[in-house]
Amino acid sequence: MDKRKVITAYRRGFITMQECAQILGIDSLQVMGMVDDPPSKEAVRALRKLPVNG
Repeated sequence: MDKRKVITAYRRGFITMQECAQILGIDSLQVMGMVDDPPSKEAVRALRKLPVNG
């Protein structure tokens, strides 16, 4: 599974930090370091394409 998708799922609250770490096969502290990294250009582009409800 793509690491970016797992991290995005965690950021959106679909999975817990422990589940995220388990899927990625890393320690929970390492997840925090990855989550704190700024989003990639690809992630920003994907978010811009999402429809805005309002």
